[in-house]
Amino acid sequence: MDDFRTEIDDLLHENRHIDPPQSFKNLANYKNDALYDDAKKDRIAFWETCAKRLDWFKPWDVALQWDKPFAQWFVGGKINASYNCLDRQG
Repeated sequence: MDDFRTEIDDLLHENRHIDPPQSFKNLANYKNDALYDDAKKDRIAFWETCAKRLDWFKPWDVALQWDKPFAQWFVGGKINASYNCLDRQG
């Protein structure tokens, strides 16, 4: 079991930075560097702002609950992906 924990801990300390290919960047929805700056400043607040653009049946209680190596986003929230992707577009 200790070997498993060591392996998981090793995975949590990833320091590589891998840039996507330029062809992928050209297809990106966002080309505004300020968006990336906001995400770097406070990643949780950034994702909360993004999530507020969706329709929630019940808002989340906690944006991120992280008990390494397990992460849960938008804990307590109730959302319907079908509604957000299809129904509200009409």
